[in-house]
Amino acid sequence: MLTYTLRRLALMVPTLFGILLINFLIIQAAPGGPVDRTLAHLQGIGGSSVMSSQGDIAVSSSTSGHGYRGSQGLDPELIAAIEKQYGFDQPPAQRFWKMLNDFARFDLGNSFYRDTSVMDLIKEKLPVSLSLGLWSTLLIYLIAVPLGIRKARYPGSRFDVWTSGMIIVAYAIPGFLLALLLIILFAGGSYWQWFPMQGLVSENFTSLSPWQQALDYAHHMVLPTICLTLGGLATLTLFTRNSFLEELQKQYVLTARAKGASEQRVLFGHVFRNAMLILIAGLPATLFGILFTGAFLIEILFNLDGLGLLSYESVINRDYPVIFGTLFLFTLMGMLLRLLGDLCYRWVDPRIHFEQVTS
Repeated sequence: MLTYTLRRLALMVPTLFGILLINFLIIQAAPGGPVDRTLAHLQGIGGSSVMSSQGDIAVSSSTSGHGYRGSQGLDPELIAAIEKQYGFDQPPAQRFWKMLNDFARFDLGNSFYRDTSVMDLIKEKLPVSLSLGLWSTLLIYLIAVPLGIRKARYPGSRFDVWTSGMIIVAYAIPGFLLALLLIILFAGGSYWQWFPMQGLVSENFTSLSPWQQALDYAHHMVLPTICLTLGGLATLTLFTRNSFLEELQKQYVLTARAKGASEQRVLFGHVFRNAMLILIAGLPATLFGILFTGAFLIEILFNLDGLGLLSYESVINRDYPVIFGTLFLFTLMGMLLRLLGDLCYRWVDPRIHFEQVTS
């Protein structure tokens, strides 16, 4: 197992390199970079000064030979200063190599448009995304596993049919559409004002008692958690049903029943461990999917200041350090969680040997 783990860790290096390289090339080719945005802003305000996180840049008029859109009428020295400020005075290969060296030390740089480091931004936004991801994952497993087990015990029954229909319909509804529907119905959109529309806590949160703070937090979490839970419920429920149903049809189950074991003993003493193998091993991937993909639109619609909203704003503003910094961390965490999922297989069933599979 150690050999397999070390091999997987070693493969993460070229994988990270390839992902960062492809995204770097795509973003460099995309129009509207930070230099273009700054020049357009300077042309728009015409004659005033633009404050940046590194100082003031004065505007003067002149002809420019640079190839940036919006550079006409600006002093070439001003454009060169802007390029140096954002690091675009260096060739792309040198900038990419510098980024890799910084990322190897987990130095993600500083945001172009916020007076703080990328790592501090991620630490600030992470609790919001973690709240959504952890509660949603917990609810998904608490609902899907018992529901899937019951469906497996009575396959083809009315309960199995109508619950399958309900969860498939819930899965088919896009998360953002469900979020809009809940906002319209229950967050003061057009009907009832039962739940707040934005944020994780109220403005007077610090003045509340601990019990009132817990209730206020739960009150804000209801609608976004429902959106994320329904999206991941169908897959896990059907996985659980099919996994238990497959195990219930195996020979060892028939043998246990022939020896007089009760259905509860057969289900939870024999079938449960084997059937739960794929579900436990898939927990890290499920959590990662909710944290960094599923919560993206939900955070935007409910105005939750988490990692999803941060990523969206960084792409819109062409904040390259935030884009690449979050991409690096999310990719690394995703690969580590997938490795953790494989290790969970080994933990649940010691008979699994990945060395024999990969050798």
